[in-house]
Amino acid sequence: QPDASPGYCWPFQGSRSEVLIRLPALVRPIAITVHSTPQITAPLGTVSSAPRDFVVSGLDEMSKDETLLGTFTYAVQKEPAQTFSLQNGIRKAFWFLKLGIQSNWGKPGYTCIYRVQVHG
Repeated sequence: QPDASPGYCWPFQGSRSEVLIRLPALVRPIAITVHSTPQITAPLGTVSSAPRDFVVSGLDEMSKDETLLGTFTYAVQKEPAQTFSLQNGIRKAFWFLKLGIQSNWGKPGYTCIYRVQVHG
């Protein structure tokens, strides 16, 4: 959803989780953009619920084999929408991408993702 106002996010419990994204077509992904709320508009000026470390994998619909496409860190001090280039040596198309959140910026109860875009 395009609204990145504080609280209008997809929250999940804890600081670790996985999201499986079904793509509308077979896609060879080249980048992924992760959105959070701007730090300046966040209550108390903190975005501790933003994702920090995450991995992106591609999954084939038929075999369910998982291909690691990259390991990244979302930096809260940068722009709220950050684009990460995926491993360009992999020339395979996927029906699914898995976004695995490994940690957030300190919020113990939940992690919020506002928007994820796949480029390919």
